[in-house]
Amino acid sequence: MVEKSSPGNFWPSLYEPFRMMGTRLADWLSPAAEASQNGDAYRIAVELPGVAEADIDVTVEDGVVQVRGEKKSEREEKGDTWYFSERQFGSFSRSFRLPNDADSGGVKAEMKDGVLTVIVPKKPAQKAAARVPISKA
Repeated sequence: MVEKSSPGNFWPSLYEPFRMMGTRLADWLSPAAEASQNGDAYRIAVELPGVAEADIDVTVEDGVVQVRGEKKSEREEKGDTWYFSERQFGSFSRSFRLPNDADSGGVKAEMKDGVLTVIVPKKPAQKAAARVPISKA
């Protein structure tokens, strides 16, 4: 049995290839990241393959770590009878709200093998309040 195409069925199928385009563009402009913690620090790893250190800016303000940058990628190949050129450009930004026990003054960042790792130390644990004895007056 052949279904008849109605206007309601036609447009979604035409729209389908473009439906995920915005998500894919956002994924490219917003790099993958993961956050973790251990006993003394928080770690944020951001995948930035092909991005130069000079094109990355890490800031900490009001308890938020902000990673911004720009990806600039060019590839050019030539042969006797062919030529190929590809360019990719775009800005990205990721924000991470820090927990209350994070020491935003001691943040460090390092870049290795296309992964930016931001290390945020934890503040020392506060000691429990000492009990003050009450004397009779």
